[in-house]
Amino acid sequence: MTTDTLPAPTTTGASLEDMAPRQIVAELDKYVVGQGQAKRAVAIALRNRWRRQQLPPDIAEEIAPKNILMIGPTGVGKTEIARRLARLARAPFLKVEASKFTEVGYVGRDVESMVRDLVDIAVQMVRDEKRESVQEKAAANAEEQLLKLLVPSPPLTGYGAQTAEEEESQKATREKFRDKLRSGSLDERRVEVDVEESGYPSFEMFTPQGVEEVGVNMKDMLPGLFGGRRRKQEMTVADAREVLHQQEAEKLIDRQQVAREARDRVEEGGMIFLDEIDKVAGREGGRGPDVSREGVQRDLLPIVEGTTVTTRYGMVKTDHVLFFAAGAFHVAKPSDLIPELQGRFPIRVELSALTESDFVRILTEPETALTKQYTALLSTESVEISFNDEAVAEIARLAVEVNASTENIGARRLATLMERLLEEVSFEAPDMAGVELEIDGDYVRRALADLAKDQDLSRYVL
Repeated sequence: MTTDTLPAPTTTGASLEDMAPRQIVAELDKYVVGQGQAKRAVAIALRNRWRRQQLPPDIAEEIAPKNILMIGPTGVGKTEIARRLARLARAPFLKVEASKFTEVGYVGRDVESMVRDLVDIAVQMVRDEKRESVQEKAAANAEEQLLKLLVPSPPLTGYGAQTAEEEESQKATREKFRDKLRSGSLDERRVEVDVEESGYPSFEMFTPQGVEEVGVNMKDMLPGLFGGRRRKQEMTVADAREVLHQQEAEKLIDRQQVAREARDRVEEGGMIFLDEIDKVAGREGGRGPDVSREGVQRDLLPIVEGTTVTTRYGMVKTDHVLFFAAGAFHVAKPSDLIPELQGRFPIRVELSALTESDFVRILTEPETALTKQYTALLSTESVEISFNDEAVAEIARLAVEVNASTENIGARRLATLMERLLEEVSFEAPDMAGVELEIDGDYVRRALADLAKDQDLSRYVL
């Protein structure tokens, strides 16, 4: 089962890694229906990471993460389990399609790019946390900067410094403006603010693996050349407050500390989800696509085994990054992967296909169930819709029927049916303010009758 939106990260006291596996599974149950075996496996893997961190460094260094291979058809929750786990654990998480590494050139895009992308995500996470911790001080500093723009200090005269009376008068004027500033009465006044030039170049490098884009932050590499380029921009006080707030927050953040913490988070808590791993499964046959597939596997191997990758924020070791791999394995088999790569995924979990009763639960139980999403969306137009049990059962029955007669896309079929079911209501909603509509079984059958009969669903398949 999968849903298409993610909630804000959990703000409960303890981090997910401090929870027992049973508690982790209970958290995942809020968003993902069924697949108990897979949930148990990822919960144990996460708890083992916490256990390793409690050990002495010499022992902890020797304990490798137990990477997980998820096997199951599309739309049953493989990606969602890993993504929810990372969001709940507040860990750097990256989802990457393994098949994309065969798209450019002979082997494909440099596989180390996934680690660089993961570090970028970690840096942004740490920077956001640091920025949040300095909000109060940054706001105070921004206010002082605004006051200097609104009440500039008088230029020095030939008689020297200001007298005590002039200083008191200046201070009193500034305090009056401070009160006006806080009340919002000056928000529309215009001031000139120094803003940094943005937009630094990125380059494309031709590597043996193909064309690799390198987004280089030239400001960090060549501060003497790019640092300090500023221009004056006129804006309202309200806009200036936001700009100055961001500038002051950045001044209070230690970039080197951010980079260090981000690297540590990736090395100790990073997660990479390799989707479509079955698309690169294949043994070398001398020519054809299998050669490229095995090349990708051999490129992936050192990353999964543990290597050191150069990033713009320093060297990062992948020895303790937790890897999830997933694939339908309809054509290929897990045994078609090269033995070395198979050995780096010691835990294999088979996810079961979804049943009609699973679809009913998916539509109603998760905190972000589709029925709740559409109810919330239409409530913004003052249209109140509700789904009775018969309607939910009918949608689930049709999802199973359409999946059986066409391509089986699992729980994603529910999004297809829900969109078609509420197409007319969504279109007319602006003119239906105040209407209360109950969706029942007859409504579902009428709205989806043609869709259920039509075998060519290419327009609606997600």
